[in-house]
Amino acid sequence: MQTEPILRVQGVSKAFPGVQALTDVDFEAYPGEVVALLGENGAGKSTLMKILAGAYTRDSGHIYLGGEEVELTSPHQAQSLGISIIYQEFNLVPTQTVAANIFTAREPLQPGVGRVVKLVDRRRMEAEAQRLLDIVGAHVSPTALIRSLPVAERQLVEIAKALSFDSRVIIMDEPTSALGKDETEKLFEIIRNLKAQGRAVIFITHRLNEVFRIADRVVVLRDGRLVGTAPIGAVDIDKVIGMMVGRSLSQMYQKEPAQIGDVVLDVKGLARAGAVEDVSFQLRRGEILGFAGLVGAGRTETARLLFGADARDAGEIWIDGRQPEIHSPEDAIRAGISLVPEDRGSQGLVLLLSVFKNEVLPNLSPHSRLGLLDGATLERQAAEYVQRLNIRTPSLEQKVMYLSGGNQQKVVLAKWLMSNPKVLILDEPTRGIDVGAKSEIYALMSQLARSGMGIIMISSELPEILAMSDRVLVMCEGRVTGILNRDELQNQEAAQEIIMSYATRHAVEGVPA
Repeated sequence: MQTEPILRVQGVSKAFPGVQALTDVDFEAYPGEVVALLGENGAGKSTLMKILAGAYTRDSGHIYLGGEEVELTSPHQAQSLGISIIYQEFNLVPTQTVAANIFTAREPLQPGVGRVVKLVDRRRMEAEAQRLLDIVGAHVSPTALIRSLPVAERQLVEIAKALSFDSRVIIMDEPTSALGKDETEKLFEIIRNLKAQGRAVIFITHRLNEVFRIADRVVVLRDGRLVGTAPIGAVDIDKVIGMMVGRSLSQMYQKEPAQIGDVVLDVKGLARAGAVEDVSFQLRRGEILGFAGLVGAGRTETARLLFGADARDAGEIWIDGRQPEIHSPEDAIRAGISLVPEDRGSQGLVLLLSVFKNEVLPNLSPHSRLGLLDGATLERQAAEYVQRLNIRTPSLEQKVMYLSGGNQQKVVLAKWLMSNPKVLILDEPTRGIDVGAKSEIYALMSQLARSGMGIIMISSELPEILAMSDRVLVMCEGRVTGILNRDELQNQEAAQEIIMSYATRHAVEGVPA
């Protein structure tokens, strides 16, 4: 590692209306180094990175790149200076192709002398896109539309897009949050290659086990201030968590016993061609049913069928012994089913709207009479859920886009809890969320289960599945391959092996629900 940092931040501060996001922060990154930038949601990580990416302007302080002070006034300028960022929430155009997204505003043009109108050289663009997709191990076509890709493959497209710039500093904000084990290993291989080329990688993640596999140094922020920095060999997970939130890893999970009641959801033979086949299970009141499996196993697809977001080809959905007609999310909400989606930015929130408007959007009908809304009641309920879920916002009128990832997720939870569902489906509920916010969400899940709500939790985090589930349903290739009860989950080491066995083999016949 060279002694001169490739990037140096000195005394940077940034404030938003009602929020001091950063206060006098110092930060350095060296060539050939992976720096893990850590902290709770709201600690200032994303704000600092957006300043470096040119999306925000700092209020004070200095930024040096290659020893020279720079003014980062736009994302385009930051990229031209050699800083690329992969955002946690995707920055892709769903209606465009993979290749067009990778080379937005930089499309190669067909040669031609004197031609007034230049045409895009699509063959060359798609060939170069394919080369980058091969590097990141994305098995998608450059001509595929982004909207046709699952979350994990969209993330790989984002990484390929970042690699298309010849950047000295590459910022990765939760790059593995939607990736499976094999894809994550491929990403780590890419990062090691970037290190070998002398580039600096700033790695933001809440998966602390990844930090100790890939990072050279940790930098920890808390409440917008630098808490400390240390070589990776000088800290362990408990030390890092202590720096971030002041409590140990063992205090994170808040699973408490709940009385398991009658069947609230009975699913029989659910199917959708190419995604889900003959999925059957039951969910009881007060139960947390974990859905485990690898990326592409069909867990999210099953959730979307239950919520009416996708049309099912076959199957029955029973709620409290009744079979409601569910052909749309509106039908599902009316029947008592709510879904917190895995991609909160594009599917769970309207980022340009306020906390209040996001909370009340699916809850207008019960508070409307003769075309008039009961605004006072809606505002009172929205405020109650902000307090109940500890949503850190200066006001109900704050735009959701300015909240941290953890607080955005709480807003999604609040809007569905306001509808008082019988069944709450949580798809990757702690994706991209810090350990403090995770603990709060786990405690909320336990509280909801004790109140008699049935909860389905889809998660790629095995420790989360094992700690919070009363039973675990495992899927592979769109089918249920096994179900573990609570007793089988007590021996976590053995349970992990069983779950992985079920998750990596074809479905078997006769799995009990």
